[in-house]
Amino acid sequence: MAEDRPFIPVRIAVMTVSDTRTRENDTSGDTLEARIKEAGHIIADRAIVHDEEKQIVEQLLKWIADPEIDVVISTGGTGLTGRDVTPEAFRSVFEKEIDGFSALFHRISYDKIGTSTIQSRACAGVTKGTYLFALPGSPGAVKDGWDSILKSQLDSRHKPCNFVEIMPRLMERGRRS
Repeated sequence: MAEDRPFIPVRIAVMTVSDTRTRENDTSGDTLEARIKEAGHIIADRAIVHDEEKQIVEQLLKWIADPEIDVVISTGGTGLTGRDVTPEAFRSVFEKEIDGFSALFHRISYDKIGTSTIQSRACAGVTKGTYLFALPGSPGAVKDGWDSILKSQLDSRHKPCNFVEIMPRLMERGRRS
């Protein structure tokens, strides 16, 4: 951490993808929200969306279009069952995929759950200047993704580089045309 750099709070929307969760029993969403706030960031919005690709895409596009949202983090729907469509929905809106996120998530997850990490399809990308991260639905996976990757990458003081410092440059291609 570079203590000479200022902390810049990021505005984050949290999406829980589930056919069964409600606001009252959304433990993974609650875990993620608590960690985001504890780190000093802002919860810009929160939603529970059914495991339907169209609904996930509609919510993503709404948040991507909102200038008050910098980052979307979802939990759930990244497995292998027929209802798990979060990666397909996210990838359909990505302008650029952040391949290293999945690789790093699996490396961290492997240390905790071994080869069972292979059943997760966590992914990340960026679209129109908004970062998009899809985490698995368990509280443990949310903790791994936030504590070991996102907490530092979304901290403007993290060195040698972080996602926050390049936010102003994410739209360069769009400004050129």
